[in-house]
Amino acid sequence: MIVRKYQQRIYWVVRRLIPDHDDADDVAQEVFVRAYQALQDFRADSQLFTWLYRIAVNVAMNHKRKSKLREMVDIDEMISHPAADDPSPDEALERGEYKEILEDAIESLPEKQRLVFQMRYFEEMPYEEMAKVLHKSVGGLKANYFHAVRKVAAYVRKVHGERGGDADKDITEEKE
Repeated sequence: MIVRKYQQRIYWVVRRLIPDHDDADDVAQEVFVRAYQALQDFRADSQLFTWLYRIAVNVAMNHKRKSKLREMVDIDEMISHPAADDPSPDEALERGEYKEILEDAIESLPEKQRLVFQMRYFEEMPYEEMAKVLHKSVGGLKANYFHAVRKVAAYVRKVHGERGGDADKDITEEKE
């Protein structure tokens, strides 16, 4: 009943934040799943739509943050090895190098940040659950994750840029 009544409005709230239809549709569905899971916590201090709206904005912003991270450091591409694809030897070498760079970037993080990064990114664990597991505040965990993401992205850009820059230099020198 709640989904039927608010589905379209929530979709358009999400769609304003996430321009891609498929992503917005997925996020809108996630909003209703989360609302259902937290329905017992709804105190009726506000209207149901206001509560759903807050959930929608939070879920959409989390989705955008995750997407932004994946665009900054295309981790999925760096660590994926599709079984169906038979990459060329050059592509296989490049993928291996990317994976190694990413692993080194994660390994270079301070222990706390490394743990939070792995739990949040790879396991997609909610901050509240991480707080219970690690006995830390949600705010502190968010700060650790934010700094970890920036450090991983900077490390990957630096190392990849250095390797890419050298390759470009070699090509230029060969042409002369």
